[in-house]
Amino acid sequence: MTSEQIASLQPALTKLLEMFRACFARDKTFKYLEKYILGLLSDLKRKSIEPIALAAGIAVRTLQEFLAFFKWDHEHADKVLMQQVAARKGNGQAVGVLDASGHSKQGPKTPGVRRQWCGETGKVDNCVVGQHLLYVETDPVNPFACVVASDLFLPEEWADDWDRRREAGIPDDLTHRPKWAIGLDQIRRAISQGIRFAFITADEDYGKVPQFWSEIDRLGQWAVAEVPKNFRCWPKRPTYRSARAEYAAKRVDDVISHSPAFYTQRWQTVTIKDTTRGVMVWQAKAAQVYLVDTEKADAKGHSRPTDRTYWLIAARNKQTGEWKYFVSNAPANVPLKRLLEVGFARWHIEKWFERAKQETGFGAFEVRTYTSLLRHWLASRIAMFFLATETERLRGEKSADHVGAGSRCGQCSGLDDMGVLAPFAAQVDPDVPVLSISE
Repeated sequence: MTSEQIASLQPALTKLLEMFRACFARDKTFKYLEKYILGLLSDLKRKSIEPIALAAGIAVRTLQEFLAFFKWDHEHADKVLMQQVAARKGNGQAVGVLDASGHSKQGPKTPGVRRQWCGETGKVDNCVVGQHLLYVETDPVNPFACVVASDLFLPEEWADDWDRRREAGIPDDLTHRPKWAIGLDQIRRAISQGIRFAFITADEDYGKVPQFWSEIDRLGQWAVAEVPKNFRCWPKRPTYRSARAEYAAKRVDDVISHSPAFYTQRWQTVTIKDTTRGVMVWQAKAAQVYLVDTEKADAKGHSRPTDRTYWLIAARNKQTGEWKYFVSNAPANVPLKRLLEVGFARWHIEKWFERAKQETGFGAFEVRTYTSLLRHWLASRIAMFFLATETERLRGEKSADHVGAGSRCGQCSGLDDMGVLAPFAAQVDPDVPVLSISE
């Protein structure tokens, strides 16, 4: 970056944070948001409350109270961030990625912590799980990504433990819900703030749920989601509604192998670029099938097919021997290559989590209240939005023959060295008095 570009970061951050000032009744409280986000953008090795407070010259307890108890409207701030994303002039092909992220935690006090699957460690572990929605513009030259919603997944054992809930400040109306249901609410909130997705994509934890597809249809939203091989459908509408095996819904792997809609097709070769594993070559087939309509099961529990058909896509990688199955509610005229590009777009959220944990302390929360957790995630997402926006702008200023302009690192939603923000941090008043909880 040139010296002019580095200098331009200071007013850009000030301008962005001003968008959130209306969420604060007091300017003094707003300055803590500035300091906290500057700490997340700094080169601190650990970006939790204590090191950020010490580096900023603030009492640690004050910054803890800022996240947990100070009066500011983080729900409105969440909407402001969505509105900033909605105001972008994208390419009209934005993809929404639903995903749950586990954060390993040692103690029993963090809201929602329990032994459950943790993607961070790759095993069942003591962790907190967040449900997230990523907005990504998959432009091959100038991509952009931002997580627009983050919610706590509340395990069942927490839902009915009222003493534990009150200690963690978990609202009474927050109940245990499956991740797919939380994700659908996140999509609704994003749409209500003006965000538009060409497609939604998700892994099989979402795609395997028939209710997920009925709700996606009600939203009028196209989606491509992975399903497990034992997911059931009908390659053609059954003649009778019966418990007999010949009329029951079939596993998708059996449909691919035995249905004429598939075995009479030739495999199409599709090249998928920009995944975490580089360029991948897949062979694919697709046909229309009927899903199980759980809302219309009869009194005997016999399932019925949906009124409409959906895409069932099978993809195999001959080099690795891997198979994947996807379902989509997209129209019949959408090319197979496009559906696979969307289905494999989940790598964007994996990359976002990786960078957010490295650059803005997304997983570095050391908190004991529900509000603190949501506010930490929000501040980290605002910081990442700033990095993504400025990276996109600086990347756009590079000439086509600039060294590194087309490199993989140029596609990252972050800046390599945010130490240039130190002069700006000094402009934030270090003598802001410590606030009481009532403030």
